[in-house]
Amino acid sequence: MSAGSTAEAVETVFRIESARIIAGAARIVRDVGIAEEIAQDALVAALERWPESGVPENPGAWLTAVAKRRAVDLVRRREAYARKLAEVGRELEDRPPPEPPEVDDIDDDLLRLIFTACHPVLSAEARVALTLRLLGGLTTREIARAYLVAESTVAQRIVRAKRTLAEAGVAFEVPYGAERADRLPSVLEVVYLVFNEGYSATAGEDLVRPALCEDALRLARVLGGLMPKEPEVHGLAALLEFQASRTAARTGPGGEPVLLADQDRSRWNRMLIERGFASLRRAGEGPYSLQAAIAACHARAVRYEDTDWAVIAALYARLLEVLPSPVVALNRAVAVSKARGPAAALELVDDLADVPALRGYHLLPSVRADLLEELGRRDEARAEFERAAALAGNARERTLLLERAARVGT
Repeated sequence: MSAGSTAEAVETVFRIESARIIAGAARIVRDVGIAEEIAQDALVAALERWPESGVPENPGAWLTAVAKRRAVDLVRRREAYARKLAEVGRELEDRPPPEPPEVDDIDDDLLRLIFTACHPVLSAEARVALTLRLLGGLTTREIARAYLVAESTVAQRIVRAKRTLAEAGVAFEVPYGAERADRLPSVLEVVYLVFNEGYSATAGEDLVRPALCEDALRLARVLGGLMPKEPEVHGLAALLEFQASRTAARTGPGGEPVLLADQDRSRWNRMLIERGFASLRRAGEGPYSLQAAIAACHARAVRYEDTDWAVIAALYARLLEVLPSPVVALNRAVAVSKARGPAAALELVDDLADVPALRGYHLLPSVRADLLEELGRRDEARAEFERAAALAGNARERTLLLERAARVGT
């Protein structure tokens, strides 16, 4: 194998295995920043040795073994660690034996890494960046490109996040009982945010960034496998499977958005839909599970006209109780318009006009424009489409809204 081919093999293996390599090292050194450096050292060792020795039969295991050896060596060299170990040993002599672990104890390095990277002590932006770096295997440049921010900004977020975790003394562990229940929403939120940014980019030229969707979906599947007794984990997995199934049909040949009503449903990925239903059967009644149930209604409809909007409107009403949110209320209004007509929905939308959280939200005037157009109030509809276009951060959405405004005007 040539040096170029070997380097490509190393890079591919490392991207696939990096999360587990970092997680395994972090369990030993108890610091995700140092663990990432150790993983990079293992990568360098592979680049040095594999061109001569060839790619091992199990390259992931080779990298993990090298990283763990270096982590152990580092710990052994730390005099402070030895002194601390002696102190802990003396303290343990005077302590009663620890309580046995809970029945649902999860002994998995990767899950520990997920809970550490998504710790609530970090800001939402820092959690997303650190998760994509450590678990998604993305480079700083790739994360910056995905979120359309400067590479230096992402780098600073990651460095600050690692420092914050170290200074706060965040334990590299999976929390138990009530603490796990408190921390789990933070983990699910990060995965959800990553997927949403890939599914409907908030800014830039592209409507969809499939790589981000794939990273989030992979994380959701990992969580589902590691936490089989958590219904809301399966609810999130189901939601992302259903949403991802439509990705190919959401854009036209030129990358332009294709509305749900106009999508070619034969392009929906049936395998992902089946995976979504499998996860939904294990889901509960939380917000992600209810959103998954709504997505399932669309997945069941062979044609747009077959959609059961009454059920969707009822599910949105239930979701609004569980997750009071103006965005959920706006989505419910859309479902009501399909189930009961545009007039009933317009009242609901107008009630949201003064909600501060929606003042800069382009979908509010967009939905209102749709309803006004259906009611025959064309001049008002055109003005609302234009207002929505002015608020849209994504170039593809902005173009679509301006085109709709022009069509209404004629």
